[in-house]
Amino acid sequence: MYNITKYFEAHSVREAIELLQANPKARLIAGGSDLLIKMHQGKIEAAELISIHNLSEISGISLEPDGTIVIGAGTTFSKIANHPVIKKNVPVLAEAVETIGGPQVRNVGTIGGNICNGSTSSDTAPTLFALNARLRIQGASGTRVIEITDFYQGPGQVDLQHDEILTAVLLSPDNYKGFAGHYIKYSMRKAMDIATLGCAVVCKITEQAVIEDFRLAFGVAAPTPVRCRKTETMVKGKTFNEELLQEVVKSAVAEVNPRTSWRASREFRLHLVEELSKRAFKQAFIKTGGKLQ
Repeated sequence: MYNITKYFEAHSVREAIELLQANPKARLIAGGSDLLIKMHQGKIEAAELISIHNLSEISGISLEPDGTIVIGAGTTFSKIANHPVIKKNVPVLAEAVETIGGPQVRNVGTIGGNICNGSTSSDTAPTLFALNARLRIQGASGTRVIEITDFYQGPGQVDLQHDEILTAVLLSPDNYKGFAGHYIKYSMRKAMDIATLGCAVVCKITEQAVIEDFRLAFGVAAPTPVRCRKTETMVKGKTFNEELLQEVVKSAVAEVNPRTSWRASREFRLHLVEELSKRAFKQAFIKTGGKLQ
């Protein structure tokens, strides 16, 4: 049962903002793959919905003249996974979105919804964290751009005011050109399940196989998606080898703070942090053209 008391369809971002201002209890709905489940489970009662499903303003992917990749918040996972700009420049993001649900979910679910629900189990968040993504947010008072790492404020809490809308995800060329990455999702089931733990690694190497830049991010390893900053600093400037992999494992475990839930214990998640960080780093290194010794 869906108890929907009000339903509006916005025809522009500006109209959606005005509807939010006029309806303080209203929620935005795009694909609805997260929101409708919550409503079905009774977590949201007497829902007031504002549909932004068909807004062309926030849909699609483009490559700006300066190399910035702009992903509209209303773009579905399927479109992201198959878009030539993504496949050519940030295939690790295509990897990540292809782990989300099944084809039906990926055909309706949007990247904006996946980010704005504030879930630490988001499959896009670790990769976007590792890519230093920025978010363009439009509201009644204007437009602002913030780092995605600043957007997540706590479990289910994000830096988005009631009359604001996430309109785009921005990836700057200095954060993806020359980089390669790998995302690994561990879940209880291989399909149609949320992550027990997610791990993303993005790195760049020199011609001498020295790690020039390295980013490591996790989902479900803390109350919000998290970057392992100390580990990243430790890796930069070092040569890739088995000893470095073990240093990454040890350092990453010290930086995360997973909890025990019905899906997995804290101890098991820490074990996953060790194993997935090692595997993801190795695969990202190989994708950069590095050769294992």
